[in-house]
Amino acid sequence: MLELPFQKERMELNTRLMIWRELAESCGITTLQQSLQQVWKLLLLCLICRVCFRLGVSPTVKHFVSMLTGMYGLFLFLELHILWVLLLSIICYLSLLLCRHSSNKGLFLSAIILVYLLIGELHLIDMGTWNKIRGSQMVVAMKVISLAFELDRRKVENLPSPAEFLGYVFFVGTVVFGPWISLSSYKNALNGPKLSYLWLYNSLLRLLKSQICLLVSTCIAPYLFPLFLPIYGNSVTQKWLRAYENAVSFHFSNYFVGHLSEGTSMLAGAGFTEEKDNIQWNMRVVNLLSVEMPRSMVLVVISWNIPMSQWLKTYVFKTSMKLGTFPAILVTYTASALLHGLSFHLGAVLLTLGFLTYVEHVLRKKLAYILSACILSRPCASDCSHQHKKGYAAIHTIQRWSELNWASHWIIFACWIFCRLIQ
Repeated sequence: MLELPFQKERMELNTRLMIWRELAESCGITTLQQSLQQVWKLLLLCLICRVCFRLGVSPTVKHFVSMLTGMYGLFLFLELHILWVLLLSIICYLSLLLCRHSSNKGLFLSAIILVYLLIGELHLIDMGTWNKIRGSQMVVAMKVISLAFELDRRKVENLPSPAEFLGYVFFVGTVVFGPWISLSSYKNALNGPKLSYLWLYNSLLRLLKSQICLLVSTCIAPYLFPLFLPIYGNSVTQKWLRAYENAVSFHFSNYFVGHLSEGTSMLAGAGFTEEKDNIQWNMRVVNLLSVEMPRSMVLVVISWNIPMSQWLKTYVFKTSMKLGTFPAILVTYTASALLHGLSFHLGAVLLTLGFLTYVEHVLRKKLAYILSACILSRPCASDCSHQHKKGYAAIHTIQRWSELNWASHWIIFACWIFCRLIQ
């Protein structure tokens, strides 16, 4: 009789292991096969583009290679619906030519793009098609608006030629899954460093992370409770467990796209920094830990899509700061909502985040001043004037672990899994 609880626990573990194996065969393998079937041609195009950039051909030829590979990559996913993205690009370039002597190109192009997106979504394009092309439309719109503001600010001296413009807009590493990159980053990719093990390793690592996130989103998160975590809940807590499962699935689908875009960008030659001949392939689109274990809601918003947060801060928030901090925040989140499309759900979520982040920022700023403590929305610099810096040691430790890719923690986790399997 004393062995019954142990036998029951062993039977439950065996049953769970059998279900895990069936889930891996029915969901995991199928999901990975479908994912690789859809992206392998795009990855090959990124590699071709990277190799062509290293051949020493003229910049015009490189622009044409970037444009043609990007268009073909888009065609693989959108088919003839690519014409809508091409139409937006042509309209934007003609608009830039029209206002090339103006000092308000950024605002003018923003208005043109907003009108195009609204008319396209409401009158010209059916919802199914719009949802397919929305991501690429958004990337193109962000690139063109950033270019227009850079021309206004004299950071880009002259309007790019049609070949350079289309090469930048349709750069194969970013045009399908993103992210936004600046014109200077695109030019750096054209004259990027030589092919190396470090480049290939970091590109493949990001692609591997994307597939892991896809598996979590598709095959693990929907069955999280109680199949993977033995928490059963009751009539009161069950809805919260289901809501958490949905949130995890949604989060990891975003991480999948983010890491995939990191991989395609770096594979095509973008996403590196160079300091004193030391090249680092360190493009970051998402930061999983800062979203799942955040310091503040501000860091959640930033870490959800780092390049887009940078774009919104540089070209929307700073431009509208003359209206005041809170109006500028509202304008920024409204711009983000409009770029994503006319969705009440998304708009309501983004505007709610705007209120939350503003209130949290103001509260933390006042408390940091009163308590003289490092409790701002963002981590303080090591030489800040606050007296209480207790959190620095924790941040320093986590940073060191992160630099080593949490290797010891992964080893401990693998040992724990092995221990559970041999019971």
